[in-house]
Amino acid sequence: MIRFDSDYMEGAHPAVMEALVRNNTVQTPGYGEDEFCERAAALIRERCAMPSAAVHFLVGGTQTNRTVIVSLLRPHQGVVSADSGHIAVHETGAIENGGHKVLPLPPKEGKISGRDVEALCRAHFSDASFEHMVQPGMVYISNPTEIGTVYTRAELQELYAACRERGLPLYIDGARLGCALVSSVCDYTLAEMARLCDVFTIGGTKLGALFGEAVVFTDPSLARDFRYFIKQNGGMLAKGRLLGIQFEALMSGGLYEDIARHEVDLAMRLRAGLKDKGWDFLVDSPTNQQFPILPESVLDTLSGDFGFSRWQSMGGGMTAVRFCTGWAAAEEQIDALLARIPEKQP
Repeated sequence: MIRFDSDYMEGAHPAVMEALVRNNTVQTPGYGEDEFCERAAALIRERCAMPSAAVHFLVGGTQTNRTVIVSLLRPHQGVVSADSGHIAVHETGAIENGGHKVLPLPPKEGKISGRDVEALCRAHFSDASFEHMVQPGMVYISNPTEIGTVYTRAELQELYAACRERGLPLYIDGARLGCALVSSVCDYTLAEMARLCDVFTIGGTKLGALFGEAVVFTDPSLARDFRYFIKQNGGMLAKGRLLGIQFEALMSGGLYEDIARHEVDLAMRLRAGLKDKGWDFLVDSPTNQQFPILPESVLDTLSGDFGFSRWQSMGGGMTAVRFCTGWAAAEEQIDALLARIPEKQP
């Protein structure tokens, strides 16, 4: 079985694994207060050109999203998100379980805009019963989005301006951030993106780490007491050095970008091959998630040998599926998949 279900189907990139093995018997303080986490955080601050940024490391994406969101919201507030956002769809109500409502907006190609946020806030505060409703307290987006699309600089600028106008922190979920940054449509650097939000994550789980997400508060005042929230939400790893070791490796020598570029390059190889065969796509994704629309009959023949996600029924026996490339994906695997998918018949 060749798996394209997601980008964490294998373990860690060899360079990350080698760093873990090399430092396996090093003794350090626990709970992320070790030299590896300190060095990894310093590397991230340098990459963001933000020497005062607060950097923390957590284990997984859902845990990270919940911890960041509950730390920023007051009890009567909710988080604004695309209705397709990860926190709204694929986190088993983790945000609601933390006592906060997800306030959904209909996205366009997976993205929400500053105009969307302003309209939602205006509608809330113009309602005579606004004090009886959940107040918008922050905005959440993912970059890339759940369907692989990437926010442009202009879109982020507009969104952040709307958030600042309304006093709402903007949080960017970067579970696949590397794939956005190396994509052909991205027109900003990591440091430039960092200045267009209040907090964001750099995902490791889907970009070559065994596990782990880095949380970066570009406004360090928002990180007050954040370690209390990490502990309270089960995220304070006793062997915290395991996170620091991995992120120190990822942030050194361009490894993070190299892994992301490999994932995106292979996804583009798959995309080009499917387009050559005449197949259409649900969305124009420039990242490592591709969503071709294929006949169920073809998918049935693939399912025994290839892993993928059925994403959306298109009717007429056609389904949009997701193929996702990870750090260990190989050209031979892409070519094997393409060889099994026939050309589209007129």
